[in-house]
Amino acid sequence: MEIKIKSLKFDADEKLIAYVEKKVSRLEKFHDGAAVAEVTLSLLPDHENKNVKLQIHIPGEEMIIERNADRFEEAVTSCVDAMKEKLTRAKEKRDEA
Repeated sequence: MEIKIKSLKFDADEKLIAYVEKKVSRLEKFHDGAAVAEVTLSLLPDHENKNVKLQIHIPGEEMIIERNADRFEEAVTSCVDAMKEKLTRAKEKRDEA
């Protein structure tokens, strides 16, 4: 799976990029059609100001999960967990058809 990481309004350090790649790469095993994952990291002005948007492109569908947290790692983990469930449901639905 190709993983594209964008950071808006700040420069993500190597540790954060490595963490994102490690977590997101695990999603590949939940849906064999997932070829490209886009992760957008951004800072927001409010309290939980770390925003992560995870997009996965599968044939015929684009799945998007977005989460806010105090730390990017928390938001990434939350996005990945939610995306696992979404990918699993999509695969089961496809296999039933």
